[in-house]
Amino acid sequence: MTMTSAELASLMADSAQNAITTTKEEFNLTLDGSEQTLDLVDDVILSWLDKYKAIVLEEDAVFTICNIYGAYVGEIFRKNIGGDWKYDESDPDAPYVVLSYADRTYAFAGVCYQRLVNDSQVSLKQYYDQAVSNNQ
Repeated sequence: MTMTSAELASLMADSAQNAITTTKEEFNLTLDGSEQTLDLVDDVILSWLDKYKAIVLEEDAVFTICNIYGAYVGEIFRKNIGGDWKYDESDPDAPYVVLSYADRTYAFAGVCYQRLVNDSQVSLKQYYDQAVSNNQ
């Protein structure tokens, strides 16, 4: 799948908006695009498990949840620090999107996946804070 930088940026912005809308509809919680909502994102990711149990761990659901919340956190980073979305196809069987800034890449969706599927102690907020710290 080939996408221009502008198309990818638009897709990620739309995905971030989907996180905002879906969180309001599913949990009646407000994400406003601010750094102050990052703790809430960590909670919401686990709330998907509480609400939908094993259904959330089906491949399509995991993909969607991780991508919209990864986009949401990435868009906050992009607006506050900078960066560009990059589509990495180095492994054609497992392409992924990262936010690239100052010779580093940040896999916000991957961190979401770790929290949702493997380890509830993994925190998008802590990952975000470390990414910001790396660039100050």
